[in-house]
Amino acid sequence: MKSVLHVDPIFATTSAPPPFTISAVLTETRLDSWLALGLVLAAGLYLYGVYRLRLRGDRWPVIRTVFFLGPGLGGIALVTVSGLHAYDTALLSVHMIQHMVLSMVAPIFLALGAPMTLALRTLPVSPRKRLLAIVHSRVARVYSFPLVAFAIFVVNPFVLYFSDLYRYTLEHAWAHELVHAHFIMTGCVFFWPLLGLDPLPGRWPYPARALLMLLSVPFHTVLGLTIMQSSTLLGGDWYPSLNLGWVDPWQDQVVAGGILWAGGEFVSVTMLAVLVVQWVKQSEREARRVDRELDRQEARERAADSAPA
Repeated sequence: MKSVLHVDPIFATTSAPPPFTISAVLTETRLDSWLALGLVLAAGLYLYGVYRLRLRGDRWPVIRTVFFLGPGLGGIALVTVSGLHAYDTALLSVHMIQHMVLSMVAPIFLALGAPMTLALRTLPVSPRKRLLAIVHSRVARVYSFPLVAFAIFVVNPFVLYFSDLYRYTLEHAWAHELVHAHFIMTGCVFFWPLLGLDPLPGRWPYPARALLMLLSVPFHTVLGLTIMQSSTLLGGDWYPSLNLGWVDPWQDQVVAGGILWAGGEFVSVTMLAVLVVQWVKQSEREARRVDRELDRQEARERAADSAPA
C-alpha cells in the first residue's frame, strides 16, 4: 500500500518538512485547529472564574492560576500549536515529546490548578449541581478509580505503538489529533485523583497514592527500552517512505525511546516527591486541627472546674 504523506499547512508548498531546527519550533505556529480554540476557551473560562471570585472579595491562590495557565495549558500549546506540531508525523522523537507533555506534564499542572474547585465556587446553583452530579456519577467513579486509571495509563501506549493503530494515526490527521486529546484525557484521569486538589469521590489516602505513583515509575522505562531495542520501525514503512535525507528513522526511534525512558522516570520521581510533600502538609494540617481541638477541650474542662458549685 502506498503511503500518503501528511503535509502540514505551514509547509504546504513543499513535499516534506525542512530539517528540524529550533527556529522552526519557535517561529511557526498554527492557530486554526480545534485544539487551539479549546485552549483559548479553557484559559478564558478559568480567568473569568478567578475574576468572579475577586469581585466578591474571595481569594484564589495565584500559584494555582500559574500552574493551570503556564505548564498546564501552555504545555499543551507548546507541543500542539507551536512549530513542533509540523514534525509530529515526520519524527517519532517529536511525537514522543508530545506524548510526554500531553500525558504527564500538562495533566499534572492542570490538576494542581484545581479548575473543578474554581468552577464549584463560581457557578450558579443549577450548573453547580449538574457538575457535582457528573463528578459523582458511576462512570466518573469507575474511570477515576486509581487502579482503573493506572491500567488505562499503562496499557494504552503499548496498544497504540505496537499495533497497526499507530500507522493509521499517521495516515489520517483527524486520528492523530484524536490521539493528542486521548493523551491529555488519560493523563488527567490518572494524575487528577493522585495529585489534584479538586474534591473527587473515592480518593485514596496518601500512602496508597504514593505506592501507586511508585509503581508507575518503571512503566516508561519498560516502554522506552522496548522501543529502543525493537527490531521493527513503529509505523511500519511510514517514516522511510518520507525520504527525509536529514534524519535516519532507526536512529530517531532510538532517540524517541530514550525520551520516554529518561523523561518518564524524571517526571514520575518528581511527582512522587510532590505527592510526599502534599502528604506531609496534610499531616501537619491534621496535627494542628487535633491540637486546636485538644486546646478547646482543655479550656472547657478548666472552665467547668472553675465554675462555682
